[in-house]
Amino acid sequence: MNRDIRRIGIIAKPKLSTVSTVVHKLTEWCAARQIQALLDKDTAPLVDRTEGLERNDLVAVSDLIVVLGGDGTLLSVARVLDSQSVPILAVNFGSLGFLTEITLEEMFATLESVLAGKATSQARIMIDVAVQREGRCFAEYRALNDAVLTKGALARIIDIDVNIDNQFVATYKADGLIVSTPTGSTAYALSAGGPIVYPTLGAMLVTPIASHTLTFRALVVPDGVTVEMSLKATQESVYLTVDGQVGLALKGEDRICVRKSAIALELIESSNKNFFDILRRKLKWGER
Repeated sequence: MNRDIRRIGIIAKPKLSTVSTVVHKLTEWCAARQIQALLDKDTAPLVDRTEGLERNDLVAVSDLIVVLGGDGTLLSVARVLDSQSVPILAVNFGSLGFLTEITLEEMFATLESVLAGKATSQARIMIDVAVQREGRCFAEYRALNDAVLTKGALARIIDIDVNIDNQFVATYKADGLIVSTPTGSTAYALSAGGPIVYPTLGAMLVTPIASHTLTFRALVVPDGVTVEMSLKATQESVYLTVDGQVGLALKGEDRICVRKSAIALELIESSNKNFFDILRRKLKWGER
């Protein structure tokens, strides 16, 4: 990874008690290297600054984004990525995350490595999710992890017709359905019994939630396909949730199309741990 870093965007989870101190240190580090530190609107008040930018504007003018928080903070940033790929250094506060793998102690050393052109990064595919209602596009989202259809608390099992590249797969009778990226394979899909997929693999997963038919299993398909999910006309209390953070209530006969996004997330890697190190720690592999 070799880039000319002149502007660093800083996005922090504002409710963290220790984050303001870290933002102060980070802005001072930038100033000492003649790098402009840009803050989003939620982060600027933490260091008594008033010139915070909207996140999408911050991403558009930054050469590097530093995300301070956890996996949820990174997911919210990933959704505003637009026409350019900006490398993201995700710094974890607290327990190690699947995505935010760089610790506070590693942050400045990793930044120095980025400036020296020695840091490495991974390209993580994202997905675009479009809701078609009454013949038109009703809503659009971008996701790093997944798009999830689930039934309401009092709803019965839902029927979801699934087509992949216009080929009918099956009518899933289940509590819901997850379409995820390889990055999202360690999120909701994992708890639904889906496989763990290496994060840079070119694939998407279709995983049923509590399927009524026990022979239904997760499907792993190429990332170049379009996955279409259709609801029955009588279906009620069905919800679409994107990355566990945004979504909407669906109506009968809505169609949800999921395809690989043209935008990928460029995630800077830790020099001290790899994907399997994180799996062992998070999933407690090898422990008794």
